[in-house]
Amino acid sequence: MKNYQLILAAVCLIQLIGCQTNKSRSFLPGTFINSAGGEFSKADDTLAVEASEGNIFLIHRRTGFNLIENGKAGKRQYEREEWKALYDEGTKSLTELKKGKLITIYPDSGYLMIGKRKYVKK
Repeated sequence: MKNYQLILAAVCLIQLIGCQTNKSRSFLPGTFINSAGGEFSKADDTLAVEASEGNIFLIHRRTGFNLIENGKAGKRQYEREEWKALYDEGTKSLTELKKGKLITIYPDSGYLMIGKRKYVKK
């Protein structure tokens, strides 16, 4: 009887770990936003994350920003970037492949972190 209980406990643990992995991975596709401002600029950042092949995700980053001079916001400017990132099952995070940026996933709280920047899922 004890072997049966041990096997049952092991199966439950494996399923629980699998659910956490699926939860982190399934949370990723979507749109995430960040707004930041300071003395010299204000910016709005959008990450559109989509699953690609295997553990690769494509991230389309769009940024709109205004430089601030003499206390006044200048003309709105825009930038775009395309990233590829590798999902790591062990750490439940993404690593951007060109510059090595670490993207930490918090599916239970509904956001991502890149460095100190918090991107909330829309």
